[in-house]
Amino acid sequence: MTVLRTLVLASAIALTALASAAQAATTINLSYNGAPDPEKNAVHVFATNLQRLVAEKTGGEIELKLYPNSMLGEEQERMEQTMATPSLNIASFAGMSPILPEVFVSAIPFMFENFAAARQFFDEGEYWTAVSEELRGRAGLDMLAVVEEGGFLAFTNNKRPITAPEDFEGLRFRAMDPSQVALYEAFGASGTPIPWTEVYMALKTGVADGQMNPPMYIILGSLQEVQNYLTLANIQYSDQFLVGNSTMIDGWDEQTRAAVLDAVAEANQMAREYNEAKVNERITFLEQQGMQVIRPTPEQLEAFRLQAQPAYLDWLVDQNIEQQFIDMALEDAGYEVQHSKSTID
Repeated sequence: MTVLRTLVLASAIALTALASAAQAATTINLSYNGAPDPEKNAVHVFATNLQRLVAEKTGGEIELKLYPNSMLGEEQERMEQTMATPSLNIASFAGMSPILPEVFVSAIPFMFENFAAARQFFDEGEYWTAVSEELRGRAGLDMLAVVEEGGFLAFTNNKRPITAPEDFEGLRFRAMDPSQVALYEAFGASGTPIPWTEVYMALKTGVADGQMNPPMYIILGSLQEVQNYLTLANIQYSDQFLVGNSTMIDGWDEQTRAAVLDAVAEANQMAREYNEAKVNERITFLEQQGMQVIRPTPEQLEAFRLQAQPAYLDWLVDQNIEQQFIDMALEDAGYEVQHSKSTID
């Protein structure tokens, strides 16, 4: 009887261990920026929809555990975790660019007129396919989705309305990354990289006069409390990037992999529809909160483009980004590439 009880106990322990291992194998961390507030954070809306859809489409085989608000670390820490462990991460340019500086090409300013043009660029373009292949080869990460985070970027500041390039002269801006520094310098302003978690205080204390973000992030960070002017210049398509550990994804059977990718595509489409429907509502809210909203004319937007794009393209070349990536991106966006100089028509 003693031997029998020992065997039963051993079997129970083994089954418990197997159950725990199975649970650990099917629970995947998904980390991202911003508060877990669907009214303020479009990335959270995407994440929660993805969590539900993955559970549904895999029959509970895979469950996502959400870590909003950078709970697992700042951008580069989270990317390193995703490279080393079976996990998912929604990264901004600050997280992507140290591994894949070619991603900056997708942020050429004033490249897209509207949502449809930007979505086609990422969904169908040769440039984005090439960039995704580079990411997998360098870092062992799969590019799973380009996630909209609240509309096109707009300029804000607390000094004066910005309606023309010369209005930037002498202003100090918070930059998310070196590419934004280059953009501000093209307009005669200065840019200083400041983490998102420090932006509010930097603007409040005068460390920076302004910044650029989509209306969603302005609301998310309560930046309307410390910024007076909002210029809707459609500077850049506001996006982040869902990446996943390639070894993890390769380890799934074909049915599971297809189910997860289908969930990603569906969640992304839902996020796009939600985001586009919210843009005007958010701008109205900021206006009601006291921000002066500047809506540039087509001629004013063209003046911004003509000054910003050549300087930004020169900056890309200075970063030793291969010309083929720049050319592919410009052609995907519908521009005629001028190979002899850093300009586009």
